[in-house]
Amino acid sequence: MRSFEISADLLVNRRKFLLGAFAAGALAPAQEGPTFSAGVKVVNVFVTVRDKNGQIIRDLRKEDFTVRENGKPQLIRYFSRESDLPLTIALLIDTSLSQGRVLENERGASYRFLDQVLRENKDKAVVVQFDQAIVIRQGITSSRKDLQDTLSLIDTPTAQQSAYGSGTLLYDAVRTASVQIMRKQGGRKALIVLTDGVDEGSSISSADAIRSAQSVGALVYCILFSDASYYGSRLLGPDGKRVLQHLAGETGGAFFEVTKARSIVDIFRAIEEDLRSEYSIGFVSNQPITSSGFRQLKVMAAKKGLLVQSPDRYYAET
Repeated sequence: MRSFEISADLLVNRRKFLLGAFAAGALAPAQEGPTFSAGVKVVNVFVTVRDKNGQIIRDLRKEDFTVRENGKPQLIRYFSRESDLPLTIALLIDTSLSQGRVLENERGASYRFLDQVLRENKDKAVVVQFDQAIVIRQGITSSRKDLQDTLSLIDTPTAQQSAYGSGTLLYDAVRTASVQIMRKQGGRKALIVLTDGVDEGSSISSADAIRSAQSVGALVYCILFSDASYYGSRLLGPDGKRVLQHLAGETGGAFFEVTKARSIVDIFRAIEEDLRSEYSIGFVSNQPITSSGFRQLKVMAAKKGLLVQSPDRYYAET
């Protein structure tokens, strides 16, 4: 798995997902994109490009990219800068008891992030909390007021509730958001997970959670925000960190860790920049799809020294 570092505490992996192979009618018109007849499946790839210093490059053209599927060159037939396609964000917040001391910071930063990112009447968000249970606290909406009201109600279980059981259903939450929410959405999709990375009680494995996100083309950003004092001598940090790095890397997202040097506000700002700086590249495969399955994908920039953050594979459906 390829990766590159933008800063000392930010790990960005090449994306290993597709945001969908779907009928061209689902694509927003673009000056540089052709019109496709109904039923033609366009493989739509979202790409971010950085220079060797980690700075985002925003002025590339269609001619500056090449695409290969299973090693075979593909003709780029759709292209746009800073993708105008709708964005759906699922905010997954760990509300288990271990997060009690950091939850207030998460609430405030989460709302500021959504307020900045969501475009009126175009983008949508959903809020999911998970601990010993998974609750979709706010369904799909573009209402900032509804999101703010919902985030203000997010809290850890009470002592009485905890008496009936404990757990942190991280993997199950990723699957729930992927299958129940993102599968129904078009355009760009991002899961943002705020947690200490510990899973207790999920019915599926981390690999299953990854496949769920990949199957719907969801990019997963993982933010490690932990309260070391909660665990005392039980140092869970390294394990939680590895889990989140793996989840983000395998789905094509990025891993961040809240530290004294890097606040959650700074991290949300970095995620916002990434989401606002994508190129949208579309092609119609010249290899007929005879059976559903993953296909290798390689997007390259013609100019040397540029780092292309793009899917390494996508799921082709018959």
